[in-house]
Amino acid sequence: MKTSKWLIAFLALVMVLAACGGDTGSTDTTAGATDTTSAPDTPDTTDAPDTTEPAPSGDCDGEQVLLRTFTGAVGQELEMAQNQADRYMAENPCITIESIATPDFVEDRLGTYLQLFEAQSPEGDIYQIDVIWPGDLAEHFVDLNEYGAADVTGDHFPAIIENNTVDGKLIGIPWFTDAGLLYYRTDLLEKYNLEPPTTWDELEASAQTIQDGERADGNQDFWGYVWQGNAYEGLTCDALEWIASAGGGSIIEPDGTITINNQNAIDIVDQAAGWVGTISPPGVTAYGEEDARGVWQAGNAAFMRNWPYAYSLGNSDDSAVKGLFDVSPLPGKTAGQSAATLGGWQLAVSKYSEHPEEAAAYALFLASEPEQKYRAVTGSLNPTIMSLYEDADVLEAAPFFGSLLDVFTAAVARPSTITSPKYSDTSALFFNAVHSVLTGDADAEDAFLELELDYTDSFPDFTVGTP
Repeated sequence: MKTSKWLIAFLALVMVLAACGGDTGSTDTTAGATDTTSAPDTPDTTDAPDTTEPAPSGDCDGEQVLLRTFTGAVGQELEMAQNQADRYMAENPCITIESIATPDFVEDRLGTYLQLFEAQSPEGDIYQIDVIWPGDLAEHFVDLNEYGAADVTGDHFPAIIENNTVDGKLIGIPWFTDAGLLYYRTDLLEKYNLEPPTTWDELEASAQTIQDGERADGNQDFWGYVWQGNAYEGLTCDALEWIASAGGGSIIEPDGTITINNQNAIDIVDQAAGWVGTISPPGVTAYGEEDARGVWQAGNAAFMRNWPYAYSLGNSDDSAVKGLFDVSPLPGKTAGQSAATLGGWQLAVSKYSEHPEEAAAYALFLASEPEQKYRAVTGSLNPTIMSLYEDADVLEAAPFFGSLLDVFTAAVARPSTITSPKYSDTSALFFNAVHSVLTGDADAEDAFLELELDYTDSFPDFTVGTP
């Protein structure tokens, strides 16, 4: 229901834009995104600033080109995209850019994109796409190597370029990368004489100790651990981290072996279900990234699993935890067995765009070294350009980019390549199975047996095995 309402509103807005014949005002399309009313310092995308004010400097002596970029709105993403658009328009007076916000949940965003692709709509020029989508969406995007990307791909992490290359075509230029991190309150660990946990058992014990102590001190809203437990792609990321860090494999292995139904995976997901209502809020099974950040940034959690973007927001002036936290690798079943799910976003140019050359030029501008540095310093978004991990300004703003570089370069990939073009369905089967365990509707043994059968039906050429 949420997705369909959002799509109706979105498509209506696109029709209005088309009818206006190049209206330069920005369009807000965030209806249907995660409820983030409790999250501090989240840009208000309900009334997004006009992305074309002030007007581009200089005179345009050629055709005026309108480019529409579909971007994220989590944390500071939309605000930064609008600032980047303003800079580009100031240097390119013949270009007008609209930065259009899309829903936080990737399922809603993907549904919107597919509607536009089905209609072969020219209303979207540049799409922010998830690291898991190139294989599924390749047919709808141009080969950026034909528009100059081949000259800069060597600056980016090779694994991401490889991920974004489908049948020899570069579907998306890397914009920022991601991996799950553990956020922890340094002041509370000191208060209770604890160390950052390296195992899930240690996390449970430390979270319970701090939660009990803070509630005894009067904060009844305090919780030990917040994370992403809603039935969406974010839960796939969290649960893959649990399973991989417990020696349970990666759901479906790169060679096509279906490994999800194994004892290590069963045990760790059952363990995670035990967090719900004990060290984690009962409502965590409806949490997305911003919901977890809202609790954390208000000072009501000892630990949080989230992406790097939450670091700069946690240190903003109005944050209750400013200067009181740090980040580390996520725990594992044993110390040193940590696993972080690979995330990240790319910029792709629609093959249905009426201005592919101009759209590609803008995409390459957004993904350039100066612009990635701006987003790293301002929003703690991990660059995909390797040299920026040695940049003094970047490391001053986000020191963990250097100290935790191994976390980002060795992150665990979701099985999007081997299951393409069925990854979306593959993930949905997985996160719904895990969600049923978290909510108490099933135990992991039954849920993963059924999931294994679903996968063998979906992929008859795959084999069942152990990780």
